[in-house]
Amino acid sequence: MSDTGAGTLCPAEAGDAALLDLTQRATLRYFWDFAHPVSGLARERSNVTPRYGLEAVTTGGSGFGVMAIIVGVSRGWIDRREAVARLWTMAKFLEKADSYHGVWPHFLNGETGRTIPFSRKDDGADLVETSYLIMGLLCARQFFDGAEEGETRLRALIDWLWREVEWDWHTRGGRNVLYWHWSPNNGWSMNHEIRGWNECLVTYLLAASAPRYPVSAEVYHRGWADGRAFLNGRSYDGVTLPLGPDRGGPLFLAHYSFLGLDPRGLRDRYADYWEQNTAHTRINRAHCIANPGGFLGYGPDCWGLTACDGPRGYDGFSPANDRGVIAPAAALGSFPYAPEAAMRALRHFHGALGPRIWTDLGFVDAFSETEDWYAASHLAIDQGPIVVMIENARTGLLWNLFMSCPEIRDGLRRLDFESPRLTG
Repeated sequence: MSDTGAGTLCPAEAGDAALLDLTQRATLRYFWDFAHPVSGLARERSNVTPRYGLEAVTTGGSGFGVMAIIVGVSRGWIDRREAVARLWTMAKFLEKADSYHGVWPHFLNGETGRTIPFSRKDDGADLVETSYLIMGLLCARQFFDGAEEGETRLRALIDWLWREVEWDWHTRGGRNVLYWHWSPNNGWSMNHEIRGWNECLVTYLLAASAPRYPVSAEVYHRGWADGRAFLNGRSYDGVTLPLGPDRGGPLFLAHYSFLGLDPRGLRDRYADYWEQNTAHTRINRAHCIANPGGFLGYGPDCWGLTACDGPRGYDGFSPANDRGVIAPAAALGSFPYAPEAAMRALRHFHGALGPRIWTDLGFVDAFSETEDWYAASHLAIDQGPIVVMIENARTGLLWNLFMSCPEIRDGLRRLDFESPRLTG
């Protein structure tokens, strides 16, 4: 992908399609050119920190990267056979890497496959990160559907990895809720129940869809949907928010699960998920336009609060935790929900801010004009949604792939979801 034009700002007169192409293609380089040279998995971040060097690869971010690579093949930016070879390297590495009851840790050493602890007790299985990885791998299984040996064996290995994940193990002996972590050294001591509303809807869907170690629908209804912050129903800036925390929380809640899970027409007894995500996006943008904190730069063209790097480190920025930090991934990952507003933001990011935030790997992770701070980093979990959600807005590619999985359709039915994808 050496001829992407990455690092070159788009001319002001460029059309929307050209601007989207440039943004997706440059951002994709994070997962293709900057991938770990041994494992092929996505590095956690582009800058070296005291805690993590460039050997640290992220399981969830790698799932996002798989989906981004699919976009690259679909658009002709990556050769299909080269992509199959890269994904085979990744899948074979995952087959041999540390896992716990089929569940991978948050971070792996990209050379050795050994676990890099996220914290002292979080040194084992991470069910949520694993769910993002499996979501990406299932999209690859559906996309690379050719009869040649490379694609056939890739599909078979993905099937094996998917079947080996023991989702039911994470009910902690049959409780009606999933637990985020398990450690061979610390057991269940993290004690983190996965209850909604947050970024974990796809975790429950995959657990209910699993061909070998599924959980019951009761775990979804009594675990996920029984969280204290699940139902909302309040109005903010004239917009009713069905689910989730006050004013919606960080925008990644509307992105991560929905990189593959198509929210259009998706509903269950709790919410319409298109309404949920569009409301969340509108509330987040309205907050930035109102700008109660008086931060520099905020406005109709510069908006988007989510989890990202900040001047004092990584944080979950939101209307309830606003520190003047804008993340390009927040607005650009919202393209399906607010295409005109996201395009305005994209043009602004490439325009006035471009010289400070555009690089050969796409936009930097975040910036604060108030503090004259511009990140020196890119993060896999922010780069991925930019590529994938722009593509979903343009063609629905990843939504089409994930929703074509027969196991996923069965899981949605098991949880009493309605979707146009389930008809016929």
